[in-house]
Amino acid sequence: MNITKDMTTAERIAVIREHAQKFNSKVKRNQRVRKTETRSIDRSFMDEKYDDNMNINHYTDASKYAKEYYGEVYNATVRYDNEWD
Repeated sequence: MNITKDMTTAERIAVIREHAQKFNSKVKRNQRVRKTETRSIDRSFMDEKYDDNMNINHYTDASKYAKEYYGEVYNATVRYDNEWD
């Protein structure tokens, strides 16, 4: 039921309460789900000591990475690299 101009104040309040209950139940469910999702996260990486000189995003074997993830595109790109020497 939607709120219209010809509704009484009591009817409007009833509609607002109904929608508020639905909204609050959704919010409670989302909070409950969020709590269960965050509980299961593995946080063992936080125990490791941080080294300022180490880049954790650095991939140590660039050519292997390129071959593994880009394959033929990588080969087609670097095929002519040695001809310029």
